[in-house]
Parts: sequence; C-alpha cells; structure tokens
Amino acid sequence: MTMHADHPRAADAPEVERLEAEAVMSAKSRGPLYEARKKIFPKRAEGAFRRFKWIIMAVTLGIYYLTPWLRWDRGEFAPDQAVLIDLAHRRFYFFFIEIWPQEFFFVAGLLVMAGFGLFLVTSAVGRAWCGYTCPQTVWVDLFLVVERFIEGDRNARIKLEQAPWGFDKVWKRVSKHATWILIGILTGGAWIFYFADAPSLAMDFLTGNAAPVAYMTVAILTATTYVFGGLMREQVCIYMCPWPRIQAAMLDENSLVVTYNDWRGEPRTRHAKKAVAAGESVGDCVDCNACVAVCPMGIDIRDGQQLECITCALCIDACDGVMDKIGKPRGLIAYATLDEYQSNMALATGGGSCSIDPKKVRNEDGSFSDKIRHFDWRVIFRARTLLYMGVWTAVGIGMLVALLGRDRLEVNVLHDRNPQFVLESDGSIRNGYTVRILNMIAASREIEVSLEGLPDATMKINGINQPPARAFTVSVEPDEATTLKVFVTLSGDKVEDDNQEFQFVAQDQGSDERDVYDAVFMGPGEKR
Repeated sequence: MTMHADHPRAADAPEVERLEAEAVMSAKSRGPLYEARKKIFPKRAEGAFRRFKWIIMAVTLGIYYLTPWLRWDRGEFAPDQAVLIDLAHRRFYFFFIEIWPQEFFFVAGLLVMAGFGLFLVTSAVGRAWCGYTCPQTVWVDLFLVVERFIEGDRNARIKLEQAPWGFDKVWKRVSKHATWILIGILTGGAWIFYFADAPSLAMDFLTGNAAPVAYMTVAILTATTYVFGGLMREQVCIYMCPWPRIQAAMLDENSLVVTYNDWRGEPRTRHAKKAVAAGESVGDCVDCNACVAVCPMGIDIRDGQQLECITCALCIDACDGVMDKIGKPRGLIAYATLDEYQSNMALATGGGSCSIDPKKVRNEDGSFSDKIRHFDWRVIFRARTLLYMGVWTAVGIGMLVALLGRDRLEVNVLHDRNPQFVLESDGSIRNGYTVRILNMIAASREIEVSLEGLPDATMKINGINQPPARAFTVSVEPDEATTLKVFVTLSGDKVEDDNQEFQFVAQDQGSDERDVYDAVFMGPGEKR
C-alpha cells in the first residue's frame, strides 16, 4: 500500500473503486531486514469481522485499564483490591482467591492451560490470537483509531504524508503523537496499579510521592507502547515476535485460515464484460485491491498463505463488500481449511491437468456446482483438537479441585543445625526447632501446637511463660506467617541411637483444620 491516489472506478462495475494498493510487506516484495520501512496506510474496513474486532478491543482494553480499580472486601486484615500482585507481602490476590508463594504451582498450571489453549485455538481456527487478542494487535488498532480520527482515512493520510510541512500537517502530527504518548502513559500507569492499591498509588504518583520504580516503569511502558504500537506496528509481528513461526507449525490441513479461493476468483480481470464477450474465462475477482488496502500487515492475501498474515479477516470484510456491490456470492476470501481448498482447486483445474477454469466449478445458470466443498464445523472436533481440549480441561479441573480442597493452615519446621542437640545438666537431650505457622485467612486464629510421637518428650516455646508441656495454644495473626522458637526435650534414658521420628501438629481451635509436619529428634548416639 504505497502512497498513491485511488484510480477511477472499474469499467464493468462502476460502483467498485480500483485502489492502487501495493503489498509492500509480502515476501516477494519485502526488502532486506535493514531496509527503510515503507509506511502502510490501511483503509478502514466495514463488516462482521471488523465489528467483532471492535468488541474484542473494547473488552480487552476495558479489562486492562479498569481491573485495578475493582474492589473486593476481604475484611480488615487484607487489601480490598480485587486483583493485586502484592510483592511486599508475597501474595497474589484474584477476587476470592489468594495465592501464597508456596502455591505458585497454580500460576504454573495457568501457564500450562494458556499454552494448551493456544494449541487448541490455533489448530482449530489458525492465528486467531494474533488477529484478535494479541496486545500488539489491540494497541495498534487503538492507535489507528486515533490516526484516522485526526488525519482521516487512507486517502487523506496518504495525501498528508506527501504534502509539504505546513501548519495543517504539523498540528495533525503533533496531535496524533501526543495522543499516542498519552495512551502509552495510561498503559504504563494501569500496569503499576496491579502492584499496589490503585487509588493510593494514583494519588502518590500525581503528587510526586510514589517510589522511583513506579515512574521508571511508567516511562519504559510508555516508550514501548508508543514505539511498538505507533511507529513499528507490523514490524513487531514480522521481525520481533516468535509466535508466527511457532503457530505456523501448529496448523494442519483441517485448520481454518483466511484463504483467497482462487479456484473461483481466477482469472481475475477488471473488464469482465469485455473478457466474456471475447470468449475468455473470467473469475469473480475484479482486481480492485480492496483486500490489500485494508490489510494492516501490508500483504496481498491473493498471494497465498504467508507468515505475515495475522488472520484478522479484514480482507474478508472488504472482499465481501465488493462482492455485494457486483452481485456475486460472498466468500471469495473466506475462512477455509487447506483440505477443503485443495479439493475445490482440484475440481477447478481438472485434477491439475489445466489452469483454473471457472466453468468447472459452476453450473450453466452461474450457480456453484454441488461438487464444491464447503466448511463443515465437525472438522474442528478431530483427534488433535480433542486431545488439546482434553489436556486443557484436565489441567483446569485438577487446579480447581486443588484450589477448593487446599488447606488454609500450614506448619513448616526447620531443625537447628548448630548445635543439633544440647546435653542438659540432668542428662536429658534438647533439640531446637524453628516452627512457622501460616495462617492463610484474613482473620486471627488460636492454634494449638502439639507433639505426636515421642511420648516422653515435652516442649517449650520461647515467649510463652508456661511450664514445659506437650501442647501449647498460640495466637496467630491474620494472613501472616507466625514464627516460633520451640525446644523439645527428652530424658537421656529415652534417647535412642537412631533418629526418632515424631510430628508437630497445628490445629485450629475453632475448626477441624489441622496440618502435620514430620520431624526428627537427634541425640548423641547419631552417626553424623
């Protein structure tokens, strides 16, 4: 899509514009990596897929910018921000879910689900992630909205690019880039709100009282958002992102991808009536270049499958609009499987024995032959996608069961290493332990710490003014880890040569919730 004005309307279809739009990023025309970037001026598309992209953009941006401001009541001892990554206290809050550091496997499980979800979506509907929900795609769409609002649609932007610098060009460019930078600031600002209380941090940020790392983070994200979304755009997808290469390996002959059906479009011509009168074969493509003009990646889908294509389907909307104007069926460019395409191509070429002949795929009245294959939604539910869905579902169910059944009380014990034991004056042996009780609810609790095993042993807890016993009740803070220094003593005649195993038990006095830790008592007879 180079900077040229649009040509007059095609002779045979006066209602269809002929656009001089060059596919500057197609593989056959793209230059070396360090060649100066050729600007792309995508024309605004209209249609079902464009409306779907508007919805996706609104939903994803709304989630990103608004989520940190959502509140969730967790009581007086926990933050009330619905989604919060609390690095200071090493917690992750997600509405009613609270993840502690030792529960990081839940995050790992989500990453596994994301991976298999990507495999599932790609094998079924191609690069839908790239075309609709990738942050780069969403923010580029947002930047294009700003660009079109200030500078106009494709022709106006091309004209402005070619115009000499003057007041009109300067104020439009300054307004556009200033708005882009503002979007970048809002993007970086929204990100830091996920790591602290959003209203408090916003006030500190605006008054200059926030931590330096907050300003650095916003500056970095502002720069990357502005450069990637406003200046580099399609180059990020083509040269920087690994997903086009990875996702291409996930496709098979039954994956839905955006396809130019040249078995019905070729031979293409702008002068169909003259060609028909001359006895020539004519396809449905009128070579209007509408599909190229709307492509944000700067490619021509009629060149076949390409790494650069993000399957945003805007070319489908553009082509369907042209087909409506000239009274031909939609679907010249459509989502199709390779298997379906090859079958129709074989029909149009007589099994490869000749070039494409439109008469082979149509009846005498111009309708399509019954032999033409159309998409069958059942092809999505094949072995490969069912396997991905099965793994994705199994991981999800496993995580849900683990989440619902997890304990909110946990005890961890660390045996003193130096000394491993102490010989007291009366001949008894004492071992020291550091006991950590994790109270993972937002309420204080009374926890009984007791011994199981070592029937003749007693323990003493530093800070508790009580005589040695086998059980103590301690108060633990809400949503905190309480650390206790515990000494276990056993009379000398009861100490064995081998390790003596026993258990520390932590039990909530107000419920049946308990946790047990297997510990070892060491004596002088141990071989170390």
